[in-house]
Amino acid sequence: MEKSKFDFGGYATRNDLLCTDGRTIRQNAFKGNDGAEVPIVWNHEHNDVNAVLGHAILENRDDGVYAYGVFNDAPQGITAKKLVDNGDVRALSIWANDLKQIGNDVIHGSIKELSLVLAGANPGAYVDFVMAHGDGEEDTLYASYDENLTIFHSADQAEEKKQEEKKMEDNDKKDGEKTIQDVLDTFNEDQTKVLNYIVSKALAENGEEDDESEKKGDNEDMKHNVFERDDAQQGNILSHSDEMGIIELAKQGSVGSLQQAMRLYAEEQSGTLAHGVFDNEVEALFPEYELLEKGEPNTLERDQSWIDAAIAKAHKAPYSRLRTRNADARIAELKAKGYQSKGDYKKEGAQIKLLSRTTDPQTVYIKDTMHRDDITDITDFDVVAYQWRMMRHVLNEELAMAMMVGDGREDGDPDKIHEEHIRPIWTDDELYTIHADVDIEAAKTKLQGTNTGANFGDSYIYAEAIIESALYAREQFKGSGVPDMYCTPHLLNVMLLARDLNGRRIYTSKADLAAALNVGEIHTAEQFEGLVRTDKAGKKHKLLALFVNLNDYTIGATRGGEITKFEDFDMDFNRYKYMLETRLSGTLTKVYSAIALEEPQA
Repeated sequence: MEKSKFDFGGYATRNDLLCTDGRTIRQNAFKGNDGAEVPIVWNHEHNDVNAVLGHAILENRDDGVYAYGVFNDAPQGITAKKLVDNGDVRALSIWANDLKQIGNDVIHGSIKELSLVLAGANPGAYVDFVMAHGDGEEDTLYASYDENLTIFHSADQAEEKKQEEKKMEDNDKKDGEKTIQDVLDTFNEDQTKVLNYIVSKALAENGEEDDESEKKGDNEDMKHNVFERDDAQQGNILSHSDEMGIIELAKQGSVGSLQQAMRLYAEEQSGTLAHGVFDNEVEALFPEYELLEKGEPNTLERDQSWIDAAIAKAHKAPYSRLRTRNADARIAELKAKGYQSKGDYKKEGAQIKLLSRTTDPQTVYIKDTMHRDDITDITDFDVVAYQWRMMRHVLNEELAMAMMVGDGREDGDPDKIHEEHIRPIWTDDELYTIHADVDIEAAKTKLQGTNTGANFGDSYIYAEAIIESALYAREQFKGSGVPDMYCTPHLLNVMLLARDLNGRRIYTSKADLAAALNVGEIHTAEQFEGLVRTDKAGKKHKLLALFVNLNDYTIGATRGGEITKFEDFDMDFNRYKYMLETRLSGTLTKVYSAIALEEPQA
């Protein structure tokens, strides 16, 4: 390859050298990587994108795998190039998988990345060539070999293996134990045939030979052990810096042993699925994501604060069939009369008008299911308790909405919570809820005259129109005490942003605005956004705010009708069924006890 295209060159790994992890890489073990392009990483860091320094082109040679490297233009790549140019770092290390081994001899594998390391495991893997791109500079060639390298050849290893086996046999005989040959000699003809069949079948299935190795005549050394599983099937991974990670892990007090450290390290380095990271390989450059917060998930739901406040303030009655009775004593003719003289007839006075209505209960429920396998598998938090809590939130929200504005379903919907059972404050009869319109255009003309836009901004005009309409409607209010205001967050923000002619905000806080509106508290309900009703005349009105003291709203439920949990197990589908159910009624109990502030729609 043309050296001028690359920043450095060096052996990614050398053949027949004993590595520090006890493995020996044999010739053509990585011949499948010839011409492959792999990333260059710092010290086998797979969990940091900033650890990627560049890429390398691999070249399979008779004595190993040579790499031509190019650093990227990122800060880390520039730093790495300077370190290599200066000779500060020169060791290379590979990370490979899909390994096949005979004992400690690696005969096949696939290199996934090349790392620049401070100290490599393969003594022959180092940068031996650095391209000097500057004018007038010469290419640098590092010292090329180490006199202390240990070289292992196939013939030497075979002879050593034979000597070791003979030594073991001699030791076995000294101890009076049978050798393998002694055991085989005891086999009869049938047993020998069975053994030969098992061995030949295993060789046929697992003993594929390397084509190049067959040509060279060393196929005897390249066969797999038929009684061992294929290392590729075991997910065997070769990383020349793995032993450092294992040792560091073993040093931790909570681990305590090298065996435990090896097990934990293997679990941490288990393979993950990431399509397209390395062509068609099922591998991942980076490990699994780590959950930052254990336990229950952070649940995104609509604002529940106003719901809890509304239900808490509503009056609770121990009976579900509610009857309200009010007397209207505002009749003009209902006056005391003066008596003129003796013998005059005393006239009958006007009758006080009695107002009454009845409200019957309705059952409201929520159901859900959860597979038993999910309950068993989720161990970092109590998923069943979480399920109950979420169901209760949904039920409370549905009841609060039905009580305040209605459940929003059409009359023909079988799941509808009907208005005659839980009466919505917003759409209640005029006798109970005062419906007041806000005229924004009239307020603008009143405040600014014909010179609109010159004096006050829209936020100020809108806020003043709301306050004026609310206070005028309060003149008809007959509810208990001081009402609270329930509105959308947007309406509250518009009013808080109101400014005077000098640009100063009129209302500095919710408490300041509440004082101007003459209400106890202001609650925001995002569920009110965009709600529109049609009156009996066919005109549409957009809800802006509700003013009510919810102590004037009664929720009734008899014993047994309170919110109750039900749980069942469906063994046919292996799942649990959960239900929350209540039977109740709800209604305003005082006339003119609520105000619905609305904006007419075209």
